[in-house]
Amino acid sequence: MAELRPFARKFIAGWGDMDFNAHMRNTAFLDRSADVRMMFFAERGFPMSEFARLRIGPVVLQDVVDYRREVGLLEEIEVTVALAGLAPDGSRFAIRNEIRRSEGKLCATVSSSCGWLDLAARKLVVPPAPLLDVLRALPRSNDFASLPSGREK
Repeated sequence: MAELRPFARKFIAGWGDMDFNAHMRNTAFLDRSADVRMMFFAERGFPMSEFARLRIGPVVLQDVVDYRREVGLLEEIEVTVALAGLAPDGSRFAIRNEIRRSEGKLCATVSSSCGWLDLAARKLVVPPAPLLDVLRALPRSNDFASLPSGREK
């Protein structure tokens, strides 16, 4: 069986992505990671308008960034997203983004612990079945792990 490739998008590190040291700033790595996650959902039938209609949204509970190499101004990068963990009910999940330069060198890894937030109740909830199916279809990281449910009782 062929291995699924992670969902990926390419970007150019722009002027606004740079810090005082002339390399990509830490929050730019987080921004690109979030952009690619949302592009993944949008391309599979869950754009922001659908999340608004459902009154549910992805919420990041923790981000961990592991820096490996610098990214300079106008360098092309590719950002991938893979599923690193999932609770059986889908209320919590972990996402792994990798940021690579055009020659394939790993520059940073962003590991995010996430959940689905009910925008009215302000608590973690189980996502609707079609959204959970989309999440389950995301290629898994090599270290994928089952997570405990995050719903409040």
